[in-house]
Amino acid sequence: MENYKGDKRSKEYKQWKKNLEQSSKGLGDKVEKVFKATGIDNAAKFILGEDCGCEERKNTLNKIFPSKKINCLTEDEYNYLADYFDKSSNTVAQEQQKHLVLIYNRVFNERASTTNCGSCFLNGVHAKLNKIFNEYKD
Repeated sequence: MENYKGDKRSKEYKQWKKNLEQSSKGLGDKVEKVFKATGIDNAAKFILGEDCGCEERKNTLNKIFPSKKINCLTEDEYNYLADYFDKSSNTVAQEQQKHLVLIYNRVFNERASTTNCGSCFLNGVHAKLNKIFNEYKD
């Protein structure tokens, strides 16, 4: 808790966040990047005109096949994780696991659930939360 300093984040985190915001929203953005890199977009505009329907197709593909977007930790989540990782125990109580899964599902937009397999939990939810938590440290 005492390491948390308002909204300050590491340089690496800020770069990661910037890259995330500029990343593809879905399959449509990825296809657009490939078409631009290969020149197919210019050929389509030459043949079909400026309004070739590419933007509409891109938006449709993005909607149907979205990229997973990671949400930022809230201050309460950060504080909970700071306290949790500070204790550094090899076991995770059921209540802790429930709370960690709630944070994980909100941040990663997933539907993970608690498990009786300790190593599965530590290698999955726990490891990803630890990684994102460390992005916030100075």
